[in-house]
Amino acid sequence: MNLLHTIERLVSCESPSTDLAAIARSADVTAEVGSALLGAAPERIVLDGRTHLRWRLGSGPRKVLLLGHHDTVWPIGTLARIPFEVRDGVLRGPGCFDMKTGLAMIFHAVAALDSPDGVTVLVTGDEEIGSPSSRGLIEAEAREHTAVLVTEGSADGGALKTERKGTSMYEVTLHGRAAHAGLEPERGVSATVEAAHQVLAVAKLTDLAAGTTVTPTVLSAGTTTNTVAALGKFMVDVRVRNLAEQLRVDEEIRALRPVVDGAKIEVTGGPNRPPMELAMSAGLFEVASDIAAEMGIELTSAAVGGASDGNFTAGVGIPTLDGLGAVGGGAHAESEHVLVSELVPRTTLLAALVRELT
Repeated sequence: MNLLHTIERLVSCESPSTDLAAIARSADVTAEVGSALLGAAPERIVLDGRTHLRWRLGSGPRKVLLLGHHDTVWPIGTLARIPFEVRDGVLRGPGCFDMKTGLAMIFHAVAALDSPDGVTVLVTGDEEIGSPSSRGLIEAEAREHTAVLVTEGSADGGALKTERKGTSMYEVTLHGRAAHAGLEPERGVSATVEAAHQVLAVAKLTDLAAGTTVTPTVLSAGTTTNTVAALGKFMVDVRVRNLAEQLRVDEEIRALRPVVDGAKIEVTGGPNRPPMELAMSAGLFEVASDIAAEMGIELTSAAVGGASDGNFTAGVGIPTLDGLGAVGGGAHAESEHVLVSELVPRTTLLAALVRELT
């Protein structure tokens, strides 16, 4: 089975994170493809209805964990509109860059090893929705290994991802009191006005110099145009480069106090993924760069705002290198694509890196 055919098999099985039946079908296809290349069937781990796959290869101590996910953001039916295709050196299809190609690269890289002893392949089914069922599995598995390699798509220009921001998500709910907006608005307590105050207060927690963004996103309040709003809420997206900033923002959001007399504030949510700081990837990037140089490849690195399951593995103290998958772009967009010319060199690099670390 060649690499392009493997990618086509995986991309052609749609796997939106929120569709449990689709995730189960995708797990079947991923298991079949992986088993054919790895020479062993995976352990199927079903958590909260979601199927995750784990291959523990060989009998020796665990050394390298290869980590990926088979779920995507694309709903069923996308494939009919954006089919798998390779044209003019560009591969397209829903989930091709994020991250079906990265899975295919894992399978082919491990298949190229003289011995996969000490290698574990973990493929989860809920990364795109924050890994609610697989986080514990990922962290526990990582702790048994000395290095984690994540085959999410590369950063711009093929750069490996040596820093990822940590993420936190909050829902801020404002409780007021309803009243007729025309007859007696003074009897009401406006959740809309309180929301306006709190949105501005939350936005001020951003610290661009520290790499911290605190962004109010979805906002709603009220029920009718002639009623003082009794309830409002807004969501907050937080991205941080280090744990200290994640803790600072968490403390300040939880310390919000009402501005409008009689209003109440309720905060739910919190940190989702810890940051993947440079210290956790620098050593592995140096090893990868040396190997790449011998192959005539000059590797670059990048810090990115998006999170991955690599945040979890770095967060438990295991050296982690991310962005080892496809070179391309357009994740989560209809422009999603993979550069075919980079597939073999990057898969060869991945195999050589695993070989060096085992």
